[in-house]
Amino acid sequence: MFNKRDDAPASTYQPAAATARRTNGSSGAGFSVIGPDVVVTGNVRASADLHIEGRVEGDLDCGSLVVGTEALIQGQVRAENARIAGRIEGAVSIRQLTVEAGARITGDVEYETIAIENGASIDGRLKHVAVDAGSRSFERPAPTSAPDITLVSSSEAAA
Repeated sequence: MFNKRDDAPASTYQPAAATARRTNGSSGAGFSVIGPDVVVTGNVRASADLHIEGRVEGDLDCGSLVVGTEALIQGQVRAENARIAGRIEGAVSIRQLTVEAGARITGDVEYETIAIENGASIDGRLKHVAVDAGSRSFERPAPTSAPDITLVSSSEAAA
């Protein structure tokens, strides 16, 4: 049908997001992007891994987070792991945190493991939470009200 040739080689194309999911140790729940031309006003809760290149004006809660070099988050951030290259203005609570060169965090940072590259800036208090301390500060609390925006993976949306 539609002139498909039987002798044509099978496509080996795989979207970058699918490849990234397999290689970065994420949960495989999905991958969502807030692009550079997008401004989100309100709280964001994502069950998928989240990559932000735009701006979020509100609190952010997700499993795995990547903040691009031009991105800005104005609000509290809570995640299991994150790689920050842009700016965050607000308190941060991330289990495994990498702050890249050129990144700027203005606010208190709570972490279990942290890597800060030369040229990164953190203007706030750093609070280490021991692995065996039994702290529940990284666990996301049950929502008291519905989040303003909820991002779900395509497989969850189909269900």
